[in-house]
Formats: sequence, structure tokens, C-alpha cells
Amino acid sequence: MGAKNHMRLDFPALPENEAFARVAISGFMLPLNPTMEELADVKTAVSEAVTNAVVHGYGGEGGEVRLLAAYSEEGVLEVKVIDRGRGIEDVAQAMQPFFTTAPGDDRSGMGFTVMESFMDDVQVHSAPGQGTVVHMSKALSLREAALPRRA
Repeated sequence: MGAKNHMRLDFPALPENEAFARVAISGFMLPLNPTMEELADVKTAVSEAVTNAVVHGYGGEGGEVRLLAAYSEEGVLEVKVIDRGRGIEDVAQAMQPFFTTAPGDDRSGMGFTVMESFMDDVQVHSAPGQGTVVHMSKALSLREAALPRRA
């Protein structure tokens, strides 16, 4: 995919920055003129990925989250949420619905399932002690006024 635009945002792994990440990805997507549903889908998926980084990656003990995003002329949005926290020992198990490593913490274990339901593709790469990369993509319906052409 040849990126038409891209962004990189690094922020502390704090619970309040989950909302910040939602606003940032929303603003980044606006030139694509997404539908309200597409916007809500991506915001929700990013929110889940950032929350996982804060809660599971760093255990609420600080660290940094990186949000990368890019989109192509064709309207394909690629998003990566990266942490350098604890990592995931068994990614396949972690991606199963209702699996959680924080059972007494009111966590439903549905984060990856939610991401998969709202995005076209979700790939998770992780290693214990090295962190996690959540790579998500979604093809957006390009509507009028999307990606204005230069004269």
C-alpha cells in the first residue's frame, strides 16, 4: 500500500490517554470522509488496543504506547498500536473470546474479539518481555469529498 498520509503518536500508557487516542485517530481519518459507522468502528478498535496496552502490557505501571496510522489513495486505513510491555505468551489463546489475564478486574476478555468485529483484519505479534504490536486494517468506503485532489 502506498501511503497517501501517515501519522505517528507516542503517549504515556495512562488510562486517560485511551480517549486521546480515539480523538487522534478520528481526526486523522477525516480526510477520507468516513461514515459515522466506520468512524465509530475504528475508534472502538483503537480504544480496545490502547486499553490492552495500558492494562495488560504495562499493568497500569506506566510505559509508552505508540499509535501509527496510514491510509492509501484507495481508502485503506492501517493502524498499529505498539507497546514495549510484558508481551503475550500465547497470542492464539489471548485472542479467544472471554480470555483475560485480569480475572478479578471486571475485564470481559473481549478486546481482541471487538477489534476483529470492527476491522477487516487484525494481526497480533508479541513476545514475553518484548511487548505487543496490534496491526489492524479497514477498507473505508470513499465518498464524495474524500481525499481532495490537488490542482
